[in-house]
Amino acid sequence: MKAKNKSLTTLEEFKETNYGKRGTKERDELEAGYEVFKIGALIHDTRIELGMTQKQLAEKVGTTKSYISKIENNIKEARISTLQKIIELGFGGRLELNVKI
Repeated sequence: MKAKNKSLTTLEEFKETNYGKRGTKERDELEAGYEVFKIGALIHDTRIELGMTQKQLAEKVGTTKSYISKIENNIKEARISTLQKIIELGFGGRLELNVKI
């Protein structure tokens, strides 16, 4: 059996050590920032999978290449209405939201 490397930590342990437990201000900010990053990454990955440029997606959605770039690069947060246009008009998909409590 291999010995455990004591210098390795899980992601959860790293976040608790550096940002505090869930519910603290710093941790909540980290988690919220991750969700925004994740949306931009999902849009980017889907656009690439479909073989589209940012300009092509922007034209389908009725916005600018610059705005799509800002969403993908976590510079701007997309409104739900814009996200819905990107998914439906740009990708031909359907946006589904759910709430976890």
